[in-house]
Amino acid sequence: MAAEPTAAPSGLPRALARRVGQDVPAALLRYRVMAWVVGVLLIALVLVAVPVKYLGGPDEPVALIGTAHGWLYAIFFLTACDLAIRARWTLKGSVLVLLAGTIPILSFVAERIATRRTRAGERV
Repeated sequence: MAAEPTAAPSGLPRALARRVGQDVPAALLRYRVMAWVVGVLLIALVLVAVPVKYLGGPDEPVALIGTAHGWLYAIFFLTACDLAIRARWTLKGSVLVLLAGTIPILSFVAERIATRRTRAGERV
């Protein structure tokens, strides 16, 4: 009895090869929601909470929004990685999209570009 190969013809492990390309629209929606949530929280943190803190206001908004942004960025990271695998993004595109979640306003730009290219069937 011959052993079953552990890699698919594409070079990916069999379990991963079965997932690639499946459920891209659902993964794209999850990514878009998280990109917007992370983007809005980062803008609130950098443009509202931090200036208020350094103008003599309370420290609590920075702690609250910063913590929320940190935890939600972790979820954004996972959803972006899931979409990158399913849509077969390049490593460079994936890293750039992930970094865009750390720069105010850039997450919205990256989300639009990634959405447009993914819907067109192009690699990001």
